[in-house]
Amino acid sequence: MHNFKELHVWQRSVELATEIYQLTKTYPKNEMYGLISQIRRCSVSVSSNIAEGAGRSGKKEFRHFLNIAYGSSFELETQLFISNNLGYLDQAKFEFLNEKIVELQKMLYKLI
Repeated sequence: MHNFKELHVWQRSVELATEIYQLTKTYPKNEMYGLISQIRRCSVSVSSNIAEGAGRSGKKEFRHFLNIAYGSSFELETQLFISNNLGYLDQAKFEFLNEKIVELQKMLYKLI
């Protein structure tokens, strides 16, 4: 069992999810049940799955939940590409967040 709060990857994923929540406050209201909901859910999924996996008893289970978190990070990356294409976030913000996601993906990959 790992103390998930001490894992840097978990800390970074919580920071990213917090930034995503702040960002999506600026999205059009008609996206509340579409893209906003989807982006928020997968951003929270990353840290949640890291935490859940850390609470499991075996390495195999932990790795399984890390893989789910890893997949959610790619889902989030895709949704930010779509958001950028739709003009919901500017290029600079997109690149900033995308760098954070790629860094997180690398951390997860190493941990897996």
